[in-house]
Amino acid sequence: MIPSQRHLFDIPDEIAYFNCAYMGPLLKTARAAGHAGIDRKSLPWNVSPVDFFTESEKARSLFATLVGASADDIAIISSASYGIATAAKNIPLSRGLKILLLEDQFPSNVYSWMELARASGGEIVTIPTPADYDWTSAVLKAIDDKVAIAALPHNLWTDGALLDLVAIGEKLKVQGAKLVLDVTQSLGAMPLDLARVKPDFLIAAAYKWLLGPYSVGFMYVAPEHHGGEPLEYNWLNRKGSENFAGLVDYVDEYQPGARRFDMGERANFALMPVAVTALEQILAWGVANIQETLTHKTQDIAARCAGLGLTSLPDDKRAGHFLGLRRDGGLPKDLLDRLKAENIHVSVRGSSMRITPHLFNNEADSDRLLTALENIL
Repeated sequence: MIPSQRHLFDIPDEIAYFNCAYMGPLLKTARAAGHAGIDRKSLPWNVSPVDFFTESEKARSLFATLVGASADDIAIISSASYGIATAAKNIPLSRGLKILLLEDQFPSNVYSWMELARASGGEIVTIPTPADYDWTSAVLKAIDDKVAIAALPHNLWTDGALLDLVAIGEKLKVQGAKLVLDVTQSLGAMPLDLARVKPDFLIAAAYKWLLGPYSVGFMYVAPEHHGGEPLEYNWLNRKGSENFAGLVDYVDEYQPGARRFDMGERANFALMPVAVTALEQILAWGVANIQETLTHKTQDIAARCAGLGLTSLPDDKRAGHFLGLRRDGGLPKDLLDRLKAENIHVSVRGSSMRITPHLFNNEADSDRLLTALENIL
């Protein structure tokens, strides 16, 4: 268990922020790193060609360590939708074959697949929400010899419903199907065994559970896809781009591994230092330790909320860092406004009040949340 790390964040005592699934706050050290990056950009004569590579390579290596991969397997991207579009560009789909999606899946992991299905004559199959919220069984049942791609999260963004990606990945491989994961709502807070899941592409935006900046993300690309087509054709991802004088000598070759999929202007002198600092801190805490600590927090809140008529998914059906609370008859329409008036921040997604704490939350935050809910409900 990790003790409260609130001192590492700029969160006043009167703010109870249970909304990391909406946007993770920056660490004080990450903010300082971003300010230093902006200062460096204001003095461009101090920026050398090598600086276009060093920070991004450090971020790439840190993310690789986080997921248990090689730095050569990691691309730096701008968003989850950028990564998903790249995956869709590099996975062929024959007419009549299926792409599996989940009902109410986040749209960034939907729209590219809709376009691919239209262009190829494929079929989108949307798995409806199971009555028992056992998404793993529902996905496994849907996998047949017509499934070519499954595009999934590790947990659903609305209520934290959990998928067993190892079991799903194994069945997909038997069928020869591809697995594309958007783990923006889990990576950094919940462990993922890349070696056992074996995704073809794994994508995560940095601004939620990776505690990083907006407009930065990362993508794992399985080695068999390293020779694929990038979404854009920029100069940084080309072989020999370190030699600025030789950039006019156009080449067909790319930088090694998944670097060919990097976004243009990946060397953002303000944002990349923020991402690096955040990844370093997450690795120092340990993702398994983060998950254990947040699981304890959400279990405590769920148990206390049960007396208010708020129900959650069973512990074995949800991610430990995520708590979706529902109520017979629905939630009050003014719930968010009334909580916000008390400086308590949560989200409502679908029929769920989404409570997503992090290490900056303490017992006083939980007490304030429960007191406010008692008064509202």
